[in-house]
Amino acid sequence: MVTLESLVPSDHLLRKIDAVIDFSFIHERVAGLYCADNGRPALDPTLMFKALFIGYLFGIRSERQLVREIEVNVAYRWFLRLKLTDKVFDASTLSQNRRRRYQDVSVAQDIFDHIVEQAIGHGLVDGTVLYTDSTHLKANANKNKWDKEVIVKSRSAYWEALDLAIEEDRAAHAKKPLKAKERVPAEKESKVSRTDPQSGYMVRDGKPKGFFYLDHRTVDEKLGIITDTHTTPATVHDSIPYLERLDRQRQRFDLDVKAVGLDAGYATAGIAKGLEDREILGVTGYRRLPHRKGFLPKRNYHYEADIDAYRCPEGQLLPYATTDRHGYRHYRSDPDKCRSCPLLASCTSNAKHQKTVTRHVWQDARERTDAHRLTDWGKALYKR
Repeated sequence: MVTLESLVPSDHLLRKIDAVIDFSFIHERVAGLYCADNGRPALDPTLMFKALFIGYLFGIRSERQLVREIEVNVAYRWFLRLKLTDKVFDASTLSQNRRRRYQDVSVAQDIFDHIVEQAIGHGLVDGTVLYTDSTHLKANANKNKWDKEVIVKSRSAYWEALDLAIEEDRAAHAKKPLKAKERVPAEKESKVSRTDPQSGYMVRDGKPKGFFYLDHRTVDEKLGIITDTHTTPATVHDSIPYLERLDRQRQRFDLDVKAVGLDAGYATAGIAKGLEDREILGVTGYRRLPHRKGFLPKRNYHYEADIDAYRCPEGQLLPYATTDRHGYRHYRSDPDKCRSCPLLASCTSNAKHQKTVTRHVWQDARERTDAHRLTDWGKALYKR
């Protein structure tokens, strides 16, 4: 006698998952999408989603290949509660359900959240330290088939808080408030795919060009369990959805987050300020700011906080001039002094011989967050 149970190794990944995760809740969650007394019997939704989990866990991207693997792999059959003699469903069942029945994105999110809750209940998620990064996912779209369209730039979750900070900063410097129409979301001309208009055309150093999505993913420090995944077009900067997704995890799972580790793409003044407001310590990756070849880098200009001014390498003070609608203070030099400066050619190409240095209104928070990377605990988080 040979049983299916005896053919699955005791240390198999699917055995470990099956021991702690109860998938039966899926049936109740999607019951409203099925008709109880009409049509042919449907494929058990729990079985269907567990099959998709197998495809994800073992890197099987094709649904046809997934069905073929289930047919011959006893561990997959055991996980799906299929006997050796049971016929495996057709691959089109997966694709048609995805296209017709499960178009509501909340279904996938609810299933994801419920599984995370079970992981928390079993002590697999601590929630004290979270790590976040994004990876690009290629869209199924020809990169040569596109139209130029004017689209609205994505807005960060802290947009309103930044507006208030700009108003306060301008008032503190005796500047008039900006007109409301000057702070509307900016627009830009961008390539939009004819095949998949929801994707975004990605142009990044060291990355392939074309239409992509970004998968923003957060994992818990304890065992690397994924606690959040959020997809955006590739044109959306990493930092834009971060604080909103962080708050969602804290509220949805009641996580007491003490610290976060972030890639350099999240090293912005807005995120640094947001983390401080939430009393969360942040460690971000380091990225040297780009500068024009042949010109002095910004780090050569020293900010003197006590007088709120920058000092150039030749000793001239650049006093505050204004705060723009993007939240940057402008510090400008005296062109009369700059004309005779020996470093003028490597300092600025401005026709008026005037140097402008910018500083974000939340730059102090950014610098404090950057300093965390140099502490012992910050080095440990950054290394991991």
